[in-house]
Parts: sequence; C-alpha cells; structure tokens
Amino acid sequence: MEEERDILESEKEKKRKKDYGAENAYYSARPQFGAKGPSKLRQQFGRGITIFLVVAASIMFYFALLRLTNLSEMLKEIIGVLQPVIYGCVIAYLLNPIVRNVDRYLLPILERNMKKRESAERFSRGLGVLAAVLVLIFLIVTLCNLLIPELYYSIRNMIFTLPGQLNNLVDALNEMATSDTTTSAFLKTAVEEGTHMLETWLRTDLLAKTNELMSNLTVGVINVISTLFDFVIGLIVSIYILFSKETFTSQCKKSVYALFSPHRANMILHFTTKSNEIFGGFVIGKIIDSAIIGVLCFFGLSVLDMPYVMLISVIVGVTNVIPFFGPYIGAVPSTILIMLSDPMKGLYFVIFILVLQQFDGNILGPKILGNSTGLSAFWVIVAILLGGGLFGFVGMVMGVPTFAVLYYVAELIVNSKLERKNLPASSKMYDPISYVDDEGNYMSGKEEEKMEKIVEEIVEDLEKEAGETSKEK
Repeated sequence: MEEERDILESEKEKKRKKDYGAENAYYSARPQFGAKGPSKLRQQFGRGITIFLVVAASIMFYFALLRLTNLSEMLKEIIGVLQPVIYGCVIAYLLNPIVRNVDRYLLPILERNMKKRESAERFSRGLGVLAAVLVLIFLIVTLCNLLIPELYYSIRNMIFTLPGQLNNLVDALNEMATSDTTTSAFLKTAVEEGTHMLETWLRTDLLAKTNELMSNLTVGVINVISTLFDFVIGLIVSIYILFSKETFTSQCKKSVYALFSPHRANMILHFTTKSNEIFGGFVIGKIIDSAIIGVLCFFGLSVLDMPYVMLISVIVGVTNVIPFFGPYIGAVPSTILIMLSDPMKGLYFVIFILVLQQFDGNILGPKILGNSTGLSAFWVIVAILLGGGLFGFVGMVMGVPTFAVLYYVAELIVNSKLERKNLPASSKMYDPISYVDDEGNYMSGKEEEKMEKIVEEIVEDLEKEAGETSKEK
C-alpha cells in the first residue's frame, strides 16, 4: 500500500511540474509586437496625435529657420569632426573596384584549395585590401616623385624669369607708346595708370596686410598638416570599411526593409544601386580620363619644346576632371604663362589644347565614360554652374553625377505616370504633330497623316464613282 501511495504521489508531482512547465513555456516564447494591429486607444486618438505632431513639427521648423546660422555652424563642426570618416568612405569607394576584382579571380582558386569557405573569403579579402592600399601608396609616391621636383623647378624658373618677361613687355609697350598714334597714346595712359595703381597697392595695402598674410600662411600650413593627418586616419578607416562592406550593406538593407513597406524599400534600393552605378562610372572613369589627358599633354608639350611642361600638364590634367569647362579653365592660365615666355609658343599651345580636347571629347571620353550620366550638354552645363556656385570645385566635379541621379528619378516618375495612363514614355513620340485627345488616347502625327490620306482616297473614289454614274445617266 505504501509503495502504491508513493507511486501515486510521484505521478501527481510529475503532472504538476509538467503543467507548470507548460504554463511557463507559453510565456517564455518571444512576444510579437503589433501582431493584432493598433489598439483601440490609438485608433481613437490617432487623428488628434497626427494633428499634434504636424503642429509640433511646424513650430520646430519655424525655430530651425530662426536658428539657421547656428545650425549651419553646428553642421560644419560635425562635418569637420567626421572628416577622417568621410575621407575613409571616399577612399574605400575608390579602392573597392580593386578589392572586388581580386575577390572575383582569387576566391574561386582559394575555395578549391582550402577546406573552409570562411577562411578562403578572409584570406582573399585581406589580399585584396592589401593590393588596393599598395596601389594607392604606389600612385601617391610615384606622383610625388615625378611632380614635386618638376613643379619646384618650373615654379623656380617662373619666379626668376617672370620679372624679366614683364620688363620686356613694358619695354615693348614703351616703344609702341613713342609713336604718335591714338593707340600709342592709349597704351601710354594705360601703362602710367597701371604703374600708379601698382605703386599705391604696394605702399598701402600690401604693407598693411603683411601680418595678415603671414598669419594666413601659418594657418594654411597647419591646415595642410591637419588634412594629411585626416587622410592617414581616413586610410585606416577605409581598410575597416573594405573588410566589413558586406556587413554594412546587409545592415543598411535590413534597416530599409524594417522602416519602409516592401514596395518603397525596393524602390529605395533600386535608386541606391542606380546612384552607385552613375557615380562609380563617372568618377572613376573621369579620373582615368584626366590621367591619360595629363600624360598626353606632357608628351605633347615635351615634343613641342614648351616651357613649364610638368606644371602645365598637372594643371591641364587636374582641371580636366571638371566636365565641359575644365579644359578651358586649365588652358587660360597655362596660355598666359607660355605667352609671357614666347607668344608664338603660346599660340601653338592653344592649337595643341584644342586638338587634345577634341580627341578627348570625341574619342577618348566616350570610350571610357560612355553614357554613364545620360545627360545632354545643356543639363551638364546647368549641373556644373549650380554645383560650382554652391560648393566650389567639389560641386563642379560631383554636380554632374548628382544631377544625373535626380534626372533619372524625375524621368522614372514621369514615365511611370505616363504608363499608368497608357501613354508612350519615349520623348521622341511627342513631336509637334502628335497629341493626346480628350479621352486620353495617344494620336501620333503619322497616324493622323495616314487617316487623312485614307479619307482623301475614299473621297476621290466616291467622286470618281459619282462622275461615272453621272456620265452613264
């Protein structure tokens, strides 16, 4: 009896523990927030909360406009603090094609020879990042070794020869001024006024601003050292970004799908991919194009025996990064420098630059860049003027791809609205003859011409039949 009683009690204890575990198992499961939709309270006060948020946002926007100067200064300070991170992102973006190509060719070989795929991926990524950094350092060191000595000698020769060239120019003007002509009198007056203005500027403005110039020079040296330090930190940051780019991409993609509906999330990701395609194709292609133009300019000027070969080649190559206006911006000061040395060589340089830019615009540029932006020449000019006016040199370079992305978004919105109305999306279909009737049907000019021809033929046939019947009668 006692054994049966113990067995019953043990069975009851097991049953009690089982029931207790089953009850707690439900609560141990992870809850789902918002599984049953919004609560009644939220449904009841949803409209009032929306009105309150709109009013609060309007008030905050008003005070933000009042404190716009403080906000812009704070934004500049934040950008200054994060400048190494920005440099790192730019460097990583430029080095990413090298890392991607190394992974593409090296990773399949390592996967066949290594047991673990993760080890192969880490090893391939490490070699890719190392190769990209070595290529960057090699380019920087090579450019510095080639450019700095040549630039030093070019600037040194310019400093020593420029006063003599200016004296020769003044002597030539004085010889022209000795003749009794209207042009000589005008030149004599212009030289006297220019000399007087220069003496006044040297005595008053230059001496008064010597301390300011020295302080600005000191600040400039400090800024250069700070920029170099930020660049080194940015290079380190870019290495971390290149090693973890898949992780960052996955986190951003997850956040987009979490914050937006699937349709809007896919649209945002599509715009991001298209922007990467436009920016990557334009920036990297333009850098390669400008480097080739700088090298061709160096060899061409060397063959033509021009002065300041390296200095002018660097100016032409750097300014060629700016679309459309870049070649002319670089050619103007270069032409002035060469004409001070030899006017005929300055004329030859202008002809050489025109030929070089025709080669770049019609042959080299389309081969490298293709139609990466999809913009016409008019919109390129608008983008350069707007970007340069707002953000300077960086705006002139990055204004074209940025405007190309905005143009693509606007074109996509317009085309989607036309497709909903069952209208053609191609701009060529909207010629001066075509139109859309009141019922929303597209009528091309060719169809209208065909209808008119058919009507004319029918009318002619009817007139012929009427004439034949009248003759028979």
